[in-house]
Order: sequence, then structure tokens, then C-alpha cells
Amino acid sequence: MNRPKKNPVSEFWGLDEETIFLNHGSYGATPKIVLEEQKRWQKLVERDPVKFYEEIAPEALLEARKAIAKFVKCDYDDLALIENATSGVNTVLRSLNFNNNDEILVPNHAYQACRNTIDFVAKKNDATVVTCEIPFPINDEDTIIELIMGCVTERTKLALIDTVTSPTGIKMPFEKLVELLEKKGVKVLLDAAHGIGMIPLDLEKIGASFTTSNCHKWLCAPKGSAFLHVRKDMQEFIHPLTISHGMTAPLEGTSRFRHEFDWTGTRDISAWCVIPYVINEVCNMVGMSWEEIMRHNNNLVKEARKYLCKKLDITPPCPDEMLSSIATIKLNFDDFTDLSIHKPDSIHIDLLNKYKIQVPVWYWPNPEGRYMRISAQIYNNLDEYEFLVFALNNVCRN
Repeated sequence: MNRPKKNPVSEFWGLDEETIFLNHGSYGATPKIVLEEQKRWQKLVERDPVKFYEEIAPEALLEARKAIAKFVKCDYDDLALIENATSGVNTVLRSLNFNNNDEILVPNHAYQACRNTIDFVAKKNDATVVTCEIPFPINDEDTIIELIMGCVTERTKLALIDTVTSPTGIKMPFEKLVELLEKKGVKVLLDAAHGIGMIPLDLEKIGASFTTSNCHKWLCAPKGSAFLHVRKDMQEFIHPLTISHGMTAPLEGTSRFRHEFDWTGTRDISAWCVIPYVINEVCNMVGMSWEEIMRHNNNLVKEARKYLCKKLDITPPCPDEMLSSIATIKLNFDDFTDLSIHKPDSIHIDLLNKYKIQVPVWYWPNPEGRYMRISAQIYNNLDEYEFLVFALNNVCRN
């Protein structure tokens, strides 16, 4: 089978022309014009670092928060700019106080790094971690709601809920879950690592106590750009991982939350500074609105998964309505000998080395299986997933 031609839109990215890149979901990919804009900001810093950090940066970061707030529908003063969603989860969990009467609720499909944070904090504070076992495959979102709400007790203090699960690619019924949990007095930490730029978000309407999302994934911003949204009534309890001048600086009409998060030390903030540019110019670059981009990616991943499941004789593990821009399928293997979530899978390695296809394949214990997750971004096309099937058949046969 001949290698597929690239989608013409891919020319806007600097991805390896020889590689079929079906893994936007892991780290994102930043367009070339955005990287050039980031370089402009980096050069601006070095023209006069003092002037930049003391005069230019505060206004630039304010504009970044305003741009994000407009995109996800919230008050820009409730946003903190952070490096990644894992940092956001750590910020919340390590700010809150837990004791041995408290329970932290987490589904078994949670991102491992976030689960590690929960386990660390729970052990340190002698709290209890309650794992909600959600099956995969799964037929409907009502099952998820029933299982998670069935794990809530009077001791449940916090629940970690994903917008879209990383290992299994399920779009969770997070709006309904947040409403139900918060009404029962359970604070929700919404892990929207797969969030902004992937699915529509209305943070004020959703109403979670805390929401964190990566801008460097589906929004296509530079690496190290994310945000943490903290509802106003919870801001007094949340502090950045790095305590700095904001802890004691005079308020001068703003909140302690703003002071603490707006300055946590000298760093390269260019990834945050370009966010307004990203939101405007990615749309102009591809000639589509963000709503159209998200809809395009959702349609493509559904079409791609349908093709893969048909050709590989796999039953789709969840309905189309539970997909966003990533989709996970369980490969037809029952032997998990020597497989680990901490080691690269041989199928992943062969697909990359022999066929130049970048797609994640891994072992996952919850529930146990060998999984492959595809992503659909505006630069992909269906021919690439067809070539993936061709390559996968050859790799698995060998």
C-alpha cells in the first residue's frame, strides 16, 4: 500500500513530513506561525528584562487570561496561568486540607500522573482514596453517572472528574456529574487536560470548584501553557505550588489569589503571552472557526474509528456520542505477559520504526487490555488511518 498524501493544512505545522502523526493528544503540536510569535516575545524579554517583567508582562498576562476567559466563558480574574494540567491538579490537591475522615473519589480511567498525586496527598494526610470502577467497553453515559454517584458517601470531600479520559478516550458526562456532585457538597476538580480547543466549555455554567486545562494540546499553543480556574468561593484555600512575593504584597484593590498566582518567580512566560494570538490566528490560518475545527475533528475521529473497528474486527467500545477528538480501541490480544504501563509497547515501536506512524499503543490495567488511541486534528485525513490498518495488520502478523 502506498503511503498516504498529507493533508494540505499540515504545511502550517513543522511536523516531520515522513511521519504520519496520529498522536496530537499526547503533547499537541504547535503551528509554525505560533512558534514565530513566541520567538518575538522571547526576543522582547531580552531587550530589557527588567522593563519586560515589571511593565510589559503584567499587561500581557492579563490579556492572555482575558482571551482564555472569553473562550471558556468565565471571569478572567478567576484564572491562573500555569504550565500544564498536572500542575493544576497538584496545585489544588496540595492546597486543600484532608484528614482521616475524608475520601477522595477518582474513576479508574483517570490519568496516571493525577492518580499518583491523589495517592501521594491521601497518604500524607491519612485520607482514603475511593476508586470508582468504570467498565470499558461501555454503552452509555448513564452507567458512568450511576457508578460514580454510587461511590459518594458523607465522607467524600473531593472528586476528580475528567472531561475526556486520557487512556480510554471517553468523553465523560462531566457537566451532569459536576452538577450532581457539587449539589451533594462534593467539591469537583475537573481535569480538562483534553479540554480547551477540543470540546466546548462553559465554566460558569458547569460550576466546578476547580478546572484545569492544557492550552498546548488542542488549542495548539506552545508547550507549557495551561490554566487553572478556581471558583471565587474557593480561592482563599488555593495557593500556587511556588510561594513567592504575592503572599505578602499589598493587595491594592485586587485579590490575594491574583497576587499569588500572577508572580511565582522568573520564568519564560512567552507561551502564555501568545495565547491571544493563537486563538485568533489559528482560525485565520486554516479558514475555520474554533467551533468548526472542533466539529471537524470530532467527525474525523468517528469516521476513523469506524474504519479501524471494521477492518480489525473490533466492536467499538463506546458510542459515537462519547467521543471527542481522540478514540481508544482495545486490540485483540489476551497475553499481557511482560507488559507494563511504564514500558513502551512493541507494537508502538514497530509502527514508528517500520512504518513511520506515531500512534500510542499501551497496556492499561483498568480494565486490563492492550490499547491503541488515535487522535484527529485538522492536519490529519482518513487515508492516514487506512494506512495505519495496513501497517498494524503487518506488525501484528509478524
